[in-house]
Amino acid sequence: MEAEIRQLRLRTGITVPCLVQDNGAGGGLPVLLLHAWGESRTSFDRLIPLLAGCSVYAPDLRGQGDAEKPASGYSLAEQAEDGAAILDALGVPSAAVVGSSSGGYVAQQLAVAHPQRVTALVLLGSPVSLRGRPSLADEVDALTDPLDEAWVRDSLTWFPLLHDVPTWYIEDRVRDGLRMPAHAWKGILNGLCAAMPPTEAGIIKAPALILWGGQDTLLPRSGQETLAARIPGSVLKIYPDVAHLVLWECPERIAKDLLEFLQSLR
Repeated sequence: MEAEIRQLRLRTGITVPCLVQDNGAGGGLPVLLLHAWGESRTSFDRLIPLLAGCSVYAPDLRGQGDAEKPASGYSLAEQAEDGAAILDALGVPSAAVVGSSSGGYVAQQLAVAHPQRVTALVLLGSPVSLRGRPSLADEVDALTDPLDEAWVRDSLTWFPLLHDVPTWYIEDRVRDGLRMPAHAWKGILNGLCAAMPPTEAGIIKAPALILWGGQDTLLPRSGQETLAARIPGSVLKIYPDVAHLVLWECPERIAKDLLEFLQSLR
């Protein structure tokens, strides 16, 4: 089936586009993909074709991509509620939820707030906690519209890459950043950092696969081990030669491990 983009009017009051692609000949396992802060659904463009047997749903999240960009509503709880509302709008009762970086933080909150909607979690370089004020917050607080392309490009260097990533993919991420207004950059980051970490706020009952790059200088291994310990029965797999941006660096490895994990649950 060819991919289509659906415009979803959510019960949370905004409209978001969502890519829908059935890789399962009409009966694929539902998989919801949640992108990282500052990105869009197209950050999964290299992963989606590899998810054989899955019905894939990849939305742009509020404030990002082609989604509506309201002036407020960027708390972690509100971001996660959008995830549940996206499933409602699609008519999908439950799904395996895959979150990249901060998208995995939103996925954790979704699993805590709506456990019946999350059949499994796959977390790609996802934090156990974002509480506090990160060093990059001062730069983000200083942003004004229109954004400076040089700043957006420089922001990508916050996350070093150890593997070659296609130039077109990097340029897509620059475009993602430039499509976001300054208030969305600030609101999303503040919402993530102000929230109680999901695994402290509640219990995640869904089986989870945690994929982490062993060269990640942003998220320490101890945090990943804590995250795994807080999710009963979860599996932590480490890619020794990968940095923080697991999705960018090794989509083929992710697809293999993700499909094996989901198959093991069936």
